[in-house]
Amino acid sequence: MTAGAAARRLRMRARPRSARRAWRALCLGLALAGPSALAAEDRVVSARYGDPTTRYGHGVLGDDVEYGTLVLTVEGTDEVGLTNKTVHRKSKILIRLPQDHVFEDTAPRLADVDGDDSPEVLVVETDVAQGAQLAIYDARGEKIAATPHIGTRNRWLAPIGAADLDGDGYVEVAYVDRPHLAKTLRIWRFKDGALTETASQAGLTNHRIGQGFITSGIRNCGQGPELVTVSGDWRRIIASRLQDGRIASQDIGPFGQGTRLQAVLACR
Repeated sequence: MTAGAAARRLRMRARPRSARRAWRALCLGLALAGPSALAAEDRVVSARYGDPTTRYGHGVLGDDVEYGTLVLTVEGTDEVGLTNKTVHRKSKILIRLPQDHVFEDTAPRLADVDGDDSPEVLVVETDVAQGAQLAIYDARGEKIAATPHIGTRNRWLAPIGAADLDGDGYVEVAYVDRPHLAKTLRIWRFKDGALTETASQAGLTNHRIGQGFITSGIRNCGQGPELVTVSGDWRRIIASRLQDGRIASQDIGPFGQGTRLQAVLACR
């Protein structure tokens, strides 16, 4: 999975009152499949945020609108009747957050973090008093793992992506912790159903206050995956690798807003 500069925040325009009522009815009427209704082979095929809300006024992504729900589209198959005929099925899973939480994010990300060849969903979930955390949801709509919340209101993290960064067979997820303040790259390994912090490095960022997109991603130019971010002063592009439990970073050239980062992510 990669997430580059083109991953932009989904804007929600104000709807007429009748449209808002229809939207709420749609959300309430979704076919919600619980754990007993889903088979092991069911998989998430898409994810989006819904229920735009202004109950958390951080505005780090350029406006004060965040999201109260996560909507997963899940596909699977059933065998019915004595002929074992296969029927393809599509379900909607709706995860609705409590009033003191929001999804403070550009868009959900799909990535297979547990190695079962079916993607999970990575999101930024914010507690209005404790700040952001990176959370992982499965095809059943259950939160299977999460990093701790940063610890105070109006503190955010900007995801980079997920991959087996060191070739050990386990997937790591990476983000920049407080990209405007701490500017710290953090890498967490998903293993045995939990996230454990593996390495961190200060002096890197991937977001400016007010931007509706995140400036980073993961590339593989033939020598293993690298995290591509920007130096803390926004002057240089930095490629970072996870090696022997440590982060090794390399300056790979000047940063230029626009196409320069995309070229780097494409190994050009």
